[in-house]
Amino acid sequence: MKRRSAVLATLHHRTARPASSRRLRRAVLAAGAAALLLAAPVPALAAPADDVAAAQAAEQELVAEVGRIQGEVTAAEEQLQRMTVEAEAAADAALVAQAELAAAQEAAAVAAAELQAARDAVAAAQDEVVELGREAYMGASVDMGDAASVLLDSEGPREVLERAATLDLLGTQRAETLQEYELLETQEEQADAAAQAAVAERDAAAAAAAGAQAAADARLADAQSDYDALAAAKAQLDEQLRAAEVELLRLRGIADAEAAWQAQQEAEQAAAVNVRSTGGGTAAPTAGRVTSCYGARWGTMHYGVDIAAPIGTPIFAPEGGVVLQAGPASGFGQAVYVQHGDGSITLYGHVNQFFVAAGQVVSAGQQIAEVGNKGQSTGPHLHFEVHEGGLYASRVNPMPWLEGHGISLGGSC
Repeated sequence: MKRRSAVLATLHHRTARPASSRRLRRAVLAAGAAALLLAAPVPALAAPADDVAAAQAAEQELVAEVGRIQGEVTAAEEQLQRMTVEAEAAADAALVAQAELAAAQEAAAVAAAELQAARDAVAAAQDEVVELGREAYMGASVDMGDAASVLLDSEGPREVLERAATLDLLGTQRAETLQEYELLETQEEQADAAAQAAVAERDAAAAAAAGAQAAADARLADAQSDYDALAAAKAQLDEQLRAAEVELLRLRGIADAEAAWQAQQEAEQAAAVNVRSTGGGTAAPTAGRVTSCYGARWGTMHYGVDIAAPIGTPIFAPEGGVVLQAGPASGFGQAVYVQHGDGSITLYGHVNQFFVAAGQVVSAGQQIAEVGNKGQSTGPHLHFEVHEGGLYASRVNPMPWLEGHGISLGGSC
């Protein structure tokens, strides 16, 4: 709560200042007047030196205002990224718990199957033991003396066999049958204990997953209002920056300043795209600009790489594999998980749409989704992770993995 209050206080200090808007309007008006002065035809004499100086001062003031707003936009983007990383960390615990639950459910199912197989084996062997016991019981005679009375005093076929084995009255084959039966009974007991333990672990994992999900939902809901306020403030800053930059272009004599500004933005965005593939049968996850790297940030761990791109930008499988999951994912909104031939798993978070299903085989370069802004996100981007040793077992830096597949994300990470 204290951190969120500090964030909002900083945001208020930076954005909710009437003086800031007045400075921008004053700079724009002065720049406009200077532009008219410099553009007006002068029949014989050049503009007075003080008027030229005033025009230059107006331009400098507008340049300074643009720089100031750019600084505030950058600060707002940094705060939004921090909130996103922290939100993903909160949701991450739920995702890990869900993965552990899935593993526990699978282990419980395997244990149950092994228990049933052990019970079936015991049941099959029991019929043979009963028959052998009956034969030993019926074959007892007075000629066997005390041994016969011991056998005849048995309460059932199995006890007959056990006593016969003790008295060395069983043949080798019958003794082996009894030993095998006893071994199967031991295995059944072990399988039963394992199955009970697996069920207990499954139930504990289910409770942990539910608790982690509830905690993540509560934390995300608690931070949502702060996040929305900060995003709205950044949008206002973006508009102020656009107006100032357009006016600066107009002041510098650009005929269609709006169109020129738009073209400049598109050129900058194109230049910022630094994700590329170096060939070799692989493909970059998407085309865009890396905004966040793998590693510890703001006291929490960021397990992936974020690549900013417009909504709808294609997302590709870097190499072939099998889709493990595709659909809703806490924190990410929607995500796709693909397991590759080397056992590694790649994760694609915040996707707008996905075009694959669990169990589907995909090839390198195949589109599996598109960039989105789902879940807790600062804006349209792809969150890309690499897991080794199983889902959420060990999440490693994606950069070496990508580079090992001939894919570069540029030098920012």
